Amino acid sequence: MTACADKEMMLHALLDDELDAANAAAVEAHLRGCAGCAAAFEQLRAMRGTLSDDAFRYTAPAALRDRIEAALPPPARANPWPARLGWASGGAGAAIAASLALMLTTAQPAATGLEQQLVASHVRSLLADHLVDIPTSDRHVVKPWFNGKIDFSPPTPDLTPQGFPLVGGRLDYVGGRTVAAVVYRRRLHTINLFVWPVGTLVEPVATAGDGYNLIHWRQGDLDFWAVSDVAVGDLVQFREAFMHAR
Repeated sequence: MTACADKEMMLHALLDDELDAANAAAVEAHLRGCAGCAAAFEQLRAMRGTLSDDAFRYTAPAALRDRIEAALPPPARANPWPARLGWASGGAGAAIAASLALMLTTAQPAATGLEQQLVASHVRSLLADHLVDIPTSDRHVVKPWFNGKIDFSPPTPDLTPQGFPLVGGRLDYVGGRTVAAVVYRRRLHTINLFVWPVGTLVEPVATAGDGYNLIHWRQGDLDFWAVSDVAVGDLVQFREAFMHAR
């Protein structure tokens, strides 16, 4: 038996204790009445138990961190990200943090302060395993989830037919304010769409920052910034699909 297609991500979120009380109760109720999802959930639970076995853990050589630190720029020019993120205990985490520091050091003068914050939030969502607070492809679940958490209602259209499936949503913090982040996929790539009420006028442009592409537009009384490592053409296509969605 297999899980219901629209419940697969919710099962992962329930297993990882990432759902709020209302959504957790709803998924648990669904499990009691759906044998396929119940079986899939037990498989996930068993797999997590197996993977947590110490036999599967890899300890990186002690010299790895020394080599990574030696490759970083001098302290005066170093990007603050490694200090903010902290060094992960495993060698893989350290390598990711070091790569991120080198990546953010390049092309930094070309991006504005806002763009840097948006790219930082995008990268942080991928590294910190906090891509979504409400993991579901159902737009009718994502949109009401924001109610009461922010003072505006971000649109959450289903763009699966256009090649941009909805992943979920979360709250983020950009430019001194709480914003909505609606998350989509483009093949294996993640698109973070940041939304907040209109502030200063910014013309819709596509820009590059720290190896990532950003595109901005305005719709009604909301500003939208999409950030991803997909090509600019894909982001333009995403913007057009989003603006014309019903």
